[in-house]
Amino acid sequence: MAWRLLAGVLLLQLAASAAGQQQCLSATFQNGRTFLKCNPLPVLGASLHWTHHAENGTADVAFRAPQQSSGWVAWGINTRGTAMGGSSVFIASQDGSGAVSVLMTVLENTSPSLTNGSLSFDVLSPPTADYTNGVYTIFATIALPNNSTTQNTVWQAGPGSTGNVGQHATSGPNVQSMLRLDFSSGQSTGTASNSRLHRRNIHGILNAVSWGILIPMGAMIARYLRVFEAADPAWFYLHITCQLSGYILGVAGWALGLKLGSESKGITYSAHRNIGIAIFCLATLQVFALLLRPDKKNKYRFYWNIYHHSVGYSAIVLAAVNIFKGLDILKPASGWKRSYIAILATLAGVALLLEAITWVIVLRRKKSDKSSSSPYGATNGNGRA
Repeated sequence: MAWRLLAGVLLLQLAASAAGQQQCLSATFQNGRTFLKCNPLPVLGASLHWTHHAENGTADVAFRAPQQSSGWVAWGINTRGTAMGGSSVFIASQDGSGAVSVLMTVLENTSPSLTNGSLSFDVLSPPTADYTNGVYTIFATIALPNNSTTQNTVWQAGPGSTGNVGQHATSGPNVQSMLRLDFSSGQSTGTASNSRLHRRNIHGILNAVSWGILIPMGAMIARYLRVFEAADPAWFYLHITCQLSGYILGVAGWALGLKLGSESKGITYSAHRNIGIAIFCLATLQVFALLLRPDKKNKYRFYWNIYHHSVGYSAIVLAAVNIFKGLDILKPASGWKRSYIAILATLAGVALLLEAITWVIVLRRKKSDKSSSSPYGATNGNGRA
């Protein structure tokens, strides 16, 4: 069951990727410009469109990214490495009158001067930009550095005011916007940052499937199926299967999160990390509680049940909160958050329905037991039992 759910989520991820590629290919530009290739970039909602001219080692490029009119976007190439520092970039922004302009500059360090000047590669014609429907597009024709088709590309977006370029965010997608791209084949290979982004996505999927779906399903099975006599003892094994599968996947996702955190020097999501640790501790206590579960007739079973339910429901609530915190950090396409909300709503709806059904069954059963325990018992039409 766990692997089917995980496979389903991965298929959704592939479908979303395919949809992004289709949207990229169907993009249109002003003045009838067209480009032979395009890639939806992994963060900031950006995409890169280009036509590579192998005969002279140049490329016509269009970079698109959504942004507020007061903000700015940038795209460029780093000939020195894979980081943002040292990159030669085009920055598009608007002035107070709404006119869009492009600044060409080299990012010397993390606090660049943003002086307009030449780049580390040739720009064959003055770059231009436009702003339409909340999206900036930068157009440029460049000579690929060292006549190589594979380049370290970077992109960015941030706030601003009346033409001033403000500081962009220093966490989340804004520190993941780097990609090594082959302008000839269109293939991209992960830099260290993009490899980390891929692992962050896996971390999110593992935790959403485990703590966010499997564990709540296991709790629902234990609460509602046990009421049906025909489901005994199948409900118990289904409950254990869901919980152990969720725990195993959840621990894998939690461990990957700790690894990612140790690699992100200077970037700490304290609340997300601390809640994750708390969830792991509560879930581990639940696993060990199985080894100490008293027999049904034991006088301590009542207290064990209180402990088991309290810890379990606490972990489920914390997991839902932390998944939303993770989504806010990762900032995937909006469809992922809506999908998880739909899953939670579905689980809640099913739980409410089963709650009503099982209460009816329990009350009828108590009424029946009370009737059968009467000193007169059940009687036939002649008043005999």
